Amino acid sequence: MTDTPSNEQVGEAVPSAQRSSWTSFLKSIASFSGDLSSMTAPPFILSPVSLTEFPAYWCERPELFAAIADGKTPEERHLAVLKWFISTLKGQYTSRNESMGSEKKPLNPVLGELFYGYWPDTNGRGQTNLVVEQVSHHPPITAYYISNPSKGLALQGHNAQKTSFSGGSIIVKQIGHASLTVDLPDGNKEEYIITLPRLRIDGLWYGSPYIELAETSWISSSSGWLSTIEYKGKGYFSGKTHSFKATVTAQNGAQVHVIEGQWHTTSKSTKSSANFTDVTGPKEEVTVQPIDAQDEWESRKLWGKVAAGIRGGDFETASREKSKIENEQRQRRKDEVAAGTKWELKHFVHVDEDPLYERLGKAFKASPPTEDMYVFQNNAPTFGPSASSA
Repeated sequence: MTDTPSNEQVGEAVPSAQRSSWTSFLKSIASFSGDLSSMTAPPFILSPVSLTEFPAYWCERPELFAAIADGKTPEERHLAVLKWFISTLKGQYTSRNESMGSEKKPLNPVLGELFYGYWPDTNGRGQTNLVVEQVSHHPPITAYYISNPSKGLALQGHNAQKTSFSGGSIIVKQIGHASLTVDLPDGNKEEYIITLPRLRIDGLWYGSPYIELAETSWISSSSGWLSTIEYKGKGYFSGKTHSFKATVTAQNGAQVHVIEGQWHTTSKSTKSSANFTDVTGPKEEVTVQPIDAQDEWESRKLWGKVAAGIRGGDFETASREKSKIENEQRQRRKDEVAAGTKWELKHFVHVDEDPLYERLGKAFKASPPTEDMYVFQNNAPTFGPSASSA
């Protein structure tokens, strides 16, 4: 799509004072040939939350994460992983629409930005801990580690985005994957590779962006079970937005389960009338340290003034404070180049290939056949009242 809107065409969702800048932004998107993640969005479309906080969405229903370890068979555990994964999608991809009226662009994290949190032990599910580090700024890459030590569960992964414009929509290819390890009662481990769906951001011309998931992602288990998850919008499987169809196959390739529904509400197995997932109920926010107890590199302290400006509608202050942080980061990078030094990561080490991804990716003919990864160094701070380490 090459047509760009005039100020009169911009939707009513855009504040009148911001319509000119939004129109200019859309024209820039339409003519931009590189990665859109480097572009500066008008302040009113910004989220007051940094992308570094997004891995918390993986566990806003921590009871489902903990339940993975309770499965008695490879099939039960695989289905529990699928149920937990589908339950993470609503928070990641529709929560801004519900709380802010439309999708908002998260704040671009700075290199070295940190986010720590935990979900306390409730009803014997164990405490779940979260460590996030921004391991790259150009391109933006976020690494994370989520663990429930008492249940023997550990998830680590990284996420980056490659963004382009096509057909009036922003297309986001999510780069990276997650690996999940489950400690079994017999002393063995079960491992999973989880890939990420592609995103399409629509509703731009109206100033009311929203996300639709597209194409296919996979969950591949070392036990041989495989979930193939197809994402479609309105007009495909059910004629409804945010639709998906997950096909679960056994070690011998036989199709055993089919799950269909909407990832932001409910889904059902074709074998049962009962809900497979239901995310219409309340979620559980991650617990973090008070701002005054946080390190200067922790996300909510680092972006505090920017977030306050966005939430209060004071976009001038938000823009000014955001520029301060970004200019400081540019200077830091220049100083490192001049000194011949390199920023040292705190919690993760980069490796070029992930042998687990390469091995389990064969089940779905992964392309590329291997990916890089960021390995957690088991050096997290203590978390919460139980003081259990991640």
